[in-house]
Amino acid sequence: MDPDDTDPFRLIPARIHEAQGQGRHVFAIFQAARHGGPVFWIRPVRSRWTPYPGGLPKGLPGRLHLVRTRSETDLLWSAEETLRAAPAGFVLAEPERPLSLTAGRRLQLAAESGGTTGLMLIREGAGSNATESRWHCAPVPAPQRGMATQRWTLVKNKRGLLGDWLLDWCPHDARPRLLDAAELPGVALNQL
Repeated sequence: MDPDDTDPFRLIPARIHEAQGQGRHVFAIFQAARHGGPVFWIRPVRSRWTPYPGGLPKGLPGRLHLVRTRSETDLLWSAEETLRAAPAGFVLAEPERPLSLTAGRRLQLAAESGGTTGLMLIREGAGSNATESRWHCAPVPAPQRGMATQRWTLVKNKRGLLGDWLLDWCPHDARPRLLDAAELPGVALNQL
């Protein structure tokens, strides 16, 4: 997150970032749509949730490659090798266990080596100190039916300020619409 950057959701290229919280999959799809080239989503074989191509942003289904792994070791190895591969445009991975400092550092080195940006979708408190940024992502009750409202909070940033944003984002829109808390009537501030 460059201080001069006007896009608060831009991920620093060739680095590893993390997203946690119930809205982390929405954040992952949002970021995948913003990065060009092939997108690799590495997940444990037993994961129940799978992205539905019809609900993804235009152009993403044709670039998305799902990789299923049998173990955590396989998942980390796959993420590392994919980050190193020059053709990869963006790498998503969903580790089930907390990332050790060593695992986090290996992923950072792989991202730097391949020039690929990675996003680890982690469980609460399971991140690595080696990560460039960590986002907490949560759905928020929408003021009207058919809206998908999110709260994305930058809770770790090695290069700048932290932040908190309320937004609406539809996978078929190019840009999110930033909201003010006043636009969410009936939602208590502590829910935000």
